[in-house]
Amino acid sequence: MFFKLFTIFFFFLSLFSQSLKFSSQILDFTYNGFLDAQANISTQGIATITPNGLLKLTNLTATKTGHAFYPKPIRFKDSPNGTVSSFSTTFVFAIHSEIWKVSAHGMTFVVAPNPGFPFSGPSQYIGLFNTTNDGNNTNHVFAVEFDTIMNSDFNDTNSNHVGIDINSMKSVNSSAAGYWDEKDQFKNLTLYNSTRMQVWVDYDDRTHQIDVTLAPFRNDKPTKPLVSIVRDLSSVLLQDMFLGFSAATGTNILTEHFVLGWSFKVKGKAPPLDFSKLPILPVWDVKPMRVYVFYKKWMPLIALLLIPLLFIISFIFLVRFIVRRRRKFAEELEDWEIEFKKNRLRFKDLYYATKGFKDKNLLGSGGFGKVYRGFMPVTEKEIAVKRVSNESRQGLKEFVAEIVSIGQMSHRNIVPLLGYCRRRDELLLVYDYMPNGSLDKYLYDSPKVTLDWKQRFKVIKDVASGLFYLHEEWEQVVIHRDVKASNVLLDADLNGRLGDFGLSQLCDHGSNPQTTHIVGTWGYLAPDHLRTGRPTTGTDVFAFGVLLLEVACGRRPIEVHKDSGERVLLVDWVFGFWVEGNILNGKDPNLGSEYNEKEVEMVLKLGLLCSHSDPQVRPTMRQVLHYLRGDAMLPDFSPSDLRGSESMSGKYHGFSESSTFTHGSSISHSILSSGR
Repeated sequence: MFFKLFTIFFFFLSLFSQSLKFSSQILDFTYNGFLDAQANISTQGIATITPNGLLKLTNLTATKTGHAFYPKPIRFKDSPNGTVSSFSTTFVFAIHSEIWKVSAHGMTFVVAPNPGFPFSGPSQYIGLFNTTNDGNNTNHVFAVEFDTIMNSDFNDTNSNHVGIDINSMKSVNSSAAGYWDEKDQFKNLTLYNSTRMQVWVDYDDRTHQIDVTLAPFRNDKPTKPLVSIVRDLSSVLLQDMFLGFSAATGTNILTEHFVLGWSFKVKGKAPPLDFSKLPILPVWDVKPMRVYVFYKKWMPLIALLLIPLLFIISFIFLVRFIVRRRRKFAEELEDWEIEFKKNRLRFKDLYYATKGFKDKNLLGSGGFGKVYRGFMPVTEKEIAVKRVSNESRQGLKEFVAEIVSIGQMSHRNIVPLLGYCRRRDELLLVYDYMPNGSLDKYLYDSPKVTLDWKQRFKVIKDVASGLFYLHEEWEQVVIHRDVKASNVLLDADLNGRLGDFGLSQLCDHGSNPQTTHIVGTWGYLAPDHLRTGRPTTGTDVFAFGVLLLEVACGRRPIEVHKDSGERVLLVDWVFGFWVEGNILNGKDPNLGSEYNEKEVEMVLKLGLLCSHSDPQVRPTMRQVLHYLRGDAMLPDFSPSDLRGSESMSGKYHGFSESSTFTHGSSISHSILSSGR
């Protein structure tokens, strides 16, 4: 029994609290001027309340918006999914143009879900919408516009009209500004002639009729509305909405928009305004009228002289534009390039594909240039364009020949090179775009998105397969010379692809390139490459070994200790854990607990084996691929088996900073100053 009484009591208490909540909602208000409403009207933009109580929505400032809202929500529905209740409002307004009898931009009365429009546009959007959201049903905006500019994009009636807007600047119904007198004769009104006018906006919840009525100040409300439409606002307005005004200025002729008084009521007629209490409008200078008269009198003569002059100037600018444009996209095709012509792309196409190589399309940058994302103009193919500085010691012809040859390769784990472009002192290499970016962004510095071990192991095998193809399966041997995490790209399915062949060297099978120029990235350069300057497939294997350690450990090849400033080499760091008897302590903590310990341990040991200082100890990529695929077991070896003759201070096979530079400061300078 007690429980039933408690339940009934709780039910009535809930009903009572709901009724209190509803009763707390604002249902009506009246402002006869806004002098005492400083705390009750919320203004944004350039809107202000003047010292004498005028609500001034805009001033004579170009391309600005002004908003003023009643700060408390108005309850338009008894329930969220109910129908909109009847409502009524009336207000007195005036629009002053800086040039007499010349129209500018107008204003609106608006019902909106929020007390402001922070992203609205000025000018023709009157501070309500912008190019993106105009016409969206999710706006939930009802407005009455007093527009003084004719815009064909919005199907405006003329440059002096009143319209009903729902979620868009295109009015659902509109009419030239005016009113119907007692004899049913239509009288025109000019909205922007600096005189006061009164507006009534009424909505009937039974008939769903919306009426907008306009009249001169102090006139009685006409019996016939100016604009009417039958439209159920229940799908437009939410349960609680905000009321206010919006206005905007343009760029040429500016306007000031004023509201003198305002009243509103839900479920009834808006209270009448007390005209005797309304503030007085400013007295404007007559100079704008004189300016207008001057323009009207002398503008035809000025136009007669100015139009030919503008035509001549425009013609000169057009000729200069065409000449500069041709110079901008000028290209030189030398005789030796004829055989590569089908692989050469137009600079003009690449310029437009990347939108002028804008920074917003920049994917990354390095010592040899920058990489941009783009879309080819005709095919809409997504590409990556690398702008390479032309500072290579090898001849330009030989370089292009090798790039074109590499472009003929086809392998699922190689980023396709689509072509090249040569212009002045730079080369542009064009690749397929890889949507998931480079591998390095998934490894270092607590990335937002990382890869689990299964995905990482798949990428490792993909890169190994790509390198094996370069070293042994293609018609020539391709030495990549810049294998690193930032040059491993991931396609849409997170498959690993080796890219950036800007440093690559070609040679016949059974031989090595004759170049002795040291290039590459510090941390991936093999000691034998530093000594001789000659790249080999073994130097690629060394860099791949460092890459294996990167992927398994989630660390960079070289890291600087925060406290001491000492450089820590990744291979030494991993080797130290192995010497201590637990190499798995070097794994990336971001892997969590779901990983294959045997695979991780195998990858770490294989990384150390590949990055051995003695090139004769390193495996070939064919052997590496067998180990990774499980076709062969990694040989059983211990840390002592990998200690090299160049080891310094007990560190791993000559990879301490001191031993790396035992061959002289000139080599270290070449490494740190070399390119890509």
